[in-house]
Amino acid sequence: MIGALPAQEGEDASPAERFAASRARRGSPRLEAFRSGLTYALDPFQLAACRVLEEERSVLVAAPTGAGKTVVAEFAVYLAMFTPSDKVFYTTPMKALSNQKYAELSRLYGASEVGLLTGDTNINSSARIVVMTTEVLRNMLYADSALLEDLHFVVLDEVHFLADRFRGAVWEEVIIHLPRKVRMVSLSATVSNAEEFGDWLQAVRGETDVIVSEERPVPLDQHVLVRSKLMDLFDSSGLAATNRVNPELVRATATAGRPLPGRTGTETRRTGSRDRGRRDSRFADRLDRPELIRMLEGKNLLPAIFFVFSRIGCDAAVTQVVRSGIRLTEGWERDEIREIAEERCRTIRDEDLAVLGYWEWLEGLQRGIAAHHAGLIPAFKEVVEELFQRKLVRVVFATETLALGVNMPARTVVLEKLEKFNGESRAPITPGEYTQLTGRAGRRGIDVEGHSVIQWVPGLNPQAVAALASRRSYPLNSSFRPTYNMAVNLLAQFGRTRTREILESSFAQFQADRSVVDIARRVRAQEESLTGYAEAMTCHLGDFAEYAGIRRELSDLERKASRERGGSRADADRRQRRIASLRTQLKKHPCHGCAEREAHARWAERWFRLSRENDSLRRQIHGRTGAVAQVFDRVSDVLLELGYLELPGSADAAEVRLAQPGIALRRIYGERDLLVAECLRRGVWAGLDAPALAAMAICLVYEPRREGSENVAVRMPGGAFRDALGATERIWSALSDVEEEHGLPGTAAPSAGLAYATWRWAQGGRLDEVLRDADLAAGDFVRWMKQAVDLLDQVSLVADGDPGRGARRAIDGIRRGIVADSMVA
Repeated sequence: MIGALPAQEGEDASPAERFAASRARRGSPRLEAFRSGLTYALDPFQLAACRVLEEERSVLVAAPTGAGKTVVAEFAVYLAMFTPSDKVFYTTPMKALSNQKYAELSRLYGASEVGLLTGDTNINSSARIVVMTTEVLRNMLYADSALLEDLHFVVLDEVHFLADRFRGAVWEEVIIHLPRKVRMVSLSATVSNAEEFGDWLQAVRGETDVIVSEERPVPLDQHVLVRSKLMDLFDSSGLAATNRVNPELVRATATAGRPLPGRTGTETRRTGSRDRGRRDSRFADRLDRPELIRMLEGKNLLPAIFFVFSRIGCDAAVTQVVRSGIRLTEGWERDEIREIAEERCRTIRDEDLAVLGYWEWLEGLQRGIAAHHAGLIPAFKEVVEELFQRKLVRVVFATETLALGVNMPARTVVLEKLEKFNGESRAPITPGEYTQLTGRAGRRGIDVEGHSVIQWVPGLNPQAVAALASRRSYPLNSSFRPTYNMAVNLLAQFGRTRTREILESSFAQFQADRSVVDIARRVRAQEESLTGYAEAMTCHLGDFAEYAGIRRELSDLERKASRERGGSRADADRRQRRIASLRTQLKKHPCHGCAEREAHARWAERWFRLSRENDSLRRQIHGRTGAVAQVFDRVSDVLLELGYLELPGSADAAEVRLAQPGIALRRIYGERDLLVAECLRRGVWAGLDAPALAAMAICLVYEPRREGSENVAVRMPGGAFRDALGATERIWSALSDVEEEHGLPGTAAPSAGLAYATWRWAQGGRLDEVLRDADLAAGDFVRWMKQAVDLLDQVSLVADGDPGRGARRAIDGIRRGIVADSMVA
């Protein structure tokens, strides 16, 4: 349902509205106590969502970036802490966001009450408030962790990540498997199908209210920069319809792009070559970055985030602006910036600071200029985030990852292009991405309005830009698909039949065939009733279900005999013989002499009718699309063929159980879970020392950024590693053949692009040499090393003998220097 917004409570409210608001306050004493401690008024959608939580229902809140959705999550924490033992888990999609939330909640409730679990960090895990990545909670649910005891609320921050094609399934697994008594607080960006998503949550979780707000707390003024003129995107004259493109902008872009008066094409090209490509013939009249920053500063539109969509482009932009001589800070601010940067980076060795470009980075910071992207080491990114929040850094050049949850609002957002690399090619940004990016513009409680600036380029159609900016939401589509690890975990807990029912409850299946979820829920509810009926008809003298079956068959035959008078004599004789036999069986059955026979019989009749209805519902389910369950069946068939599952000899063939290799697979997560399990099972890594095992781990987690780069000849460790890699690739090839036979998409081949650099690092190699071997930015190198550590940690837990011990030594080899520094919260 869509939660009704509360009555108005301001001075403009009518007497009736004020009375309704007063009554609502009396019904929400916890919310009133929470509000009294705030320094700002709550918006209607926040009040509505908080009241839902106080009334012990779950809530989905869909609102624009920066609207203040996290206040609802903070109220859930507040409610939990009002009790002596209730716990709340706050999940986020990113470790950086988890770290930020951990720090905020620790300041509010004290470090002793707050924990942090992010895979490579474990702080106070038994606390009543625990911040964690969503994957950690999923793993806890599969392991039936004792930490789930007393859990009352789970916050799913950025729940629209459910659409992420790589990690989205984790959100659905959590939603499906959380105990029904746990209340969920789902926070989403504005999506166009929030009602559909809410309907699914209602189907699988029970009472869930949907609160939708499409109003930005800070209005957004949208502009296009044509040459040196900042123009409104939409007509602001008040004489035109809403979202009509500014006519002046249409006229300006029609003539822009032509050579400026008095400048020939040859002169333009010369200027471009002199500026090293900064201005080619198309952009000769376009403001460069230093000029644009000066314009924004003059119009009081800083701080600003420039979205560049390229890590190299972000770093180059900082260099360009610093070389122009721009300085956006005062002397005292520069002192404070230097002090913060030195404090946060004090654990990094001097020789590594030089490799990381620390001094150039610090120079940019002191001028109020910085980059923010995944290529930076975590310490550098955290400093930039802190300085930006303190208003000490005024301009940040960022990739789109900054728009995903990290709290860095600005007065202005600048989009240099409206296209980005999507992993395969350059493509226009989507309306959802545009909304997410421009959502950073406008700081609540600071700015009267936010501003977005699109830099015009030849060929950019103002109408297309307006269409992109007008669509403020996007649909949330499931990316759920069963994996090998998911299959063995579900089968271990629920068996094959129940697992298929669970998968039929997924949002993916809900979207494929919405009615299946409701039918599957009815089937499960009726199964509970059937169990109750079966208990009620239990007879101490014998099997009453058997006795009831005889009675039902006899009754059916007697009714049929009374109706069919014109049949053949042979059929009638056969029927009468069967009736006589059933009467004899009935009288001889032990239950026939039970004093409570008729009461048992009434429960048996109810059981039969409900069982027949349930069978009909199951046939409906199997007659529907069943897409997700079909994929699960194929996954199960692969696991059966390879010996990870087995069929019990005398049991129903529809059920399966885990074989010994399947038990190990339960603890292995990731895109190549089955390949890792199969390599451990066959012992192909048994002869590897710790550095070589570290190199092998990176081959299984590393995904090259550039298409085709995996085919380039790469340097690799020698000796046993090459033999082990060859064996691993042969196992991958064999698994791909099996998957193809069963109609499943295979995984990408292992990539050895980082093997040599990882091997050298695990041996104690110097950072500068390793980064040169890796051809990676330091932040990327740290990120891949963390993923290798995560896989090695799994191997250390499931592998016996040398691989298990070697994995622990490999973790120690990797976890040093900037990698170790980045793993400390």
